[in-house]
Amino acid sequence: MLITTIAVFGVAALLHIVRYALLIVNRGVLLNSVVAGLATWVAVVASVGAMFAIVGTYLVLTEWLLARRATAFAHYYQGDPRPAWELRVGCLAPLMNLVLPLTYVVELAAAEEKYRHLRRLIWAWWVLLLLSFAASMFAAATSFPDNTQGIADNTVSFVVAYLLGMAAVVATARLVFAFERTPVERPAHRWVVVPDANQSRPDSPTAVEREGQEPAA
Repeated sequence: MLITTIAVFGVAALLHIVRYALLIVNRGVLLNSVVAGLATWVAVVASVGAMFAIVGTYLVLTEWLLARRATAFAHYYQGDPRPAWELRVGCLAPLMNLVLPLTYVVELAAAEEKYRHLRRLIWAWWVLLLLSFAASMFAAATSFPDNTQGIADNTVSFVVAYLLGMAAVVATARLVFAFERTPVERPAHRWVVVPDANQSRPDSPTAVEREGQEPAA
């Protein structure tokens, strides 16, 4: 899912770059109406595909986080201190999913004793997530221009938003794979034979052979 989302974001950014190039050409040469229509609607389809991809990624990653946290805390023979509904709301609710996932991931890294190793990656992922959100909100807010220059500027905004979104998903994939490289496993039980303290021990072994015979094999 992560790889698919990265590919969709890359294609969407590329199509918007093509659209911007056509807008530049259109300043000196009148484009064919079919070409102009395709440039507009293909970019719209790419944007819709990117939206579905990111929603699917959020759903998949939320379930991965729940399963990973459950396994990590089960390593210490205890349940996740946060209920599943709280994790889902924090990861999927708008605006909340910009702050709370960082807390959940830091808790997971601390439970697996990996926070010191993953600290830079975690914070870089969160910064890219915030930048991607800000760029996408700006592009969406300026997506209704009424002139050619405004359309071109908004196209550039979408290119930047998709590139930042792709970078954020790449950072997310790196973070997930960093956790997955070291699976969490319950420690193996090693049973040790302990002598019974209440059982009396003879001072010397009792001979089982007759006197004068060699010891039995």
